[in-house]
Amino acid sequence: MQTPRKPSNRNKTNLIVDMAIFSAFLVAMAPRFSGLAIHEWLGISFGAAIITHLLLHWQWIVEITKRFFGKVQPSARINYILNALLFIDVTVIIFTGLMISQSALPALGITVASSGAWRGIHGTAADLSLLLTGLHVALHWQWIVNMTKRFILAPLSARSAPQLSVGASPELKLNAQPVRKEI
Repeated sequence: MQTPRKPSNRNKTNLIVDMAIFSAFLVAMAPRFSGLAIHEWLGISFGAAIITHLLLHWQWIVEITKRFFGKVQPSARINYILNALLFIDVTVIIFTGLMISQSALPALGITVASSGAWRGIHGTAADLSLLLTGLHVALHWQWIVNMTKRFILAPLSARSAPQLSVGASPELKLNAQPVRKEI
């Protein structure tokens, strides 16, 4: 007999995907730190991560698109425009990154004739992504803080909080004793 599956929490899934995307973004933005091969492969995989992110938020995208020029909160309209700019920018970064690839595509046997123009566009788009990502994080900062508290900090503090147990004494005293996990 199968045990019933616990329903997944969309906020938890979104937080995990967003944290993975942001971590990959930070590493990809420092090719001198990560090395060119990791930079390029992360850039390529970034496309799949962004598609996952968009699919997780697809209902919101559809709803705001339908109501963009109608009745919608100004913050939702600003968020929509920022997200559209960020999507265009990331698409340009990935495309131009493929056009100047020196590691990932050659490893697949694909060669492209790169030019300085692609490199310039790639660098400019990457610089713009820092600004757009910063604004995106700022707009969602309260959600990030709340979800981090809920899904990371609260479970961690619950593990280290003292556990109350009923003592064997006739008075049934509650004895606070920390739970020790064997590692």
